[in-house]
Amino acid sequence: MKIGICGHINTETTLKVDAFPVEYQPNRFLSGGISTSASGVGLNITRALHLLGNDVRLMSVVGRDLLADLATASLQADGIITDFVLPLAAHTGQSVILYNPAGQRMIFADLQEIQQAQYPLARARQALEGCDLAIICNINYGRPLPALAKEMGLRIATDVHTIDRIDDDYNRDFMAASDVLLQSHEKLPTKPEQWIHAVWNAYGTPVVCIGMGGDGALLATYDDGAIVHCPAISTRPVVSTIGAGDALFSAFVHNWLRGVAPAEALRRAASFASYKIGVAGAASGFPTLAEWERLAAPSG
Repeated sequence: MKIGICGHINTETTLKVDAFPVEYQPNRFLSGGISTSASGVGLNITRALHLLGNDVRLMSVVGRDLLADLATASLQADGIITDFVLPLAAHTGQSVILYNPAGQRMIFADLQEIQQAQYPLARARQALEGCDLAIICNINYGRPLPALAKEMGLRIATDVHTIDRIDDDYNRDFMAASDVLLQSHEKLPTKPEQWIHAVWNAYGTPVVCIGMGGDGALLATYDDGAIVHCPAISTRPVVSTIGAGDALFSAFVHNWLRGVAPAEALRRAASFASYKIGVAGAASGFPTLAEWERLAAPSG
């Protein structure tokens, strides 16, 4: 499948800590506890879908700095084209992620002036030409893209991450345009089932998925009103939960595009995300397609 993806890229530094809250010490020397790589929601989703055999086109904004070279080199090393990754800002975004032995994480993100960038619609149209789906992440420069994707006859998938209002000013446009909408349960103001009905009442979203961490995920389909719970599974020990939502989203979309029933697509996606969190970095740890088929095989 050919998939156009609009989402941000940043550098990511992961730091292993003993516990939260972090105890103050003036100096700590670690062995293998710090790592820096290219990441960001757009890159994470692009890399996962590429490794699963999809033809991906990433539309993103980076800075005119050395950190941008790290990001583009990482994509090119995977064989992902970078024609639509544009240096439209002075600085590339950065994040620092602390994670403890239980896999909990705390994220510090600085998008620099990326949120003020404007992605050229002519380039976006080129990237989306011939695509089967547009994944439009909730980054400001992606805001004009849903209208373009709809004009081009494309279905849209997005992830609004942590959200607490149906009419959220920042995310409302992305939610209203989505055919597949993922979000986290972490800040929902109601029970997840009630939230799903609120989304349906407001937007009529065909497919709604709520990631619930250790409690699994909910999958809701508007046409038949079905709400299905998918339990969390364990495929290997958890190192860090960073990137779990991106992995779940990517794997779900991969199967859903191929006509797999939504509930089964989510079950398979749960195994993909479970395996991914066996490493610390958000853009690494994905199983190969062959490994995933083994992990996702029904038990018994």
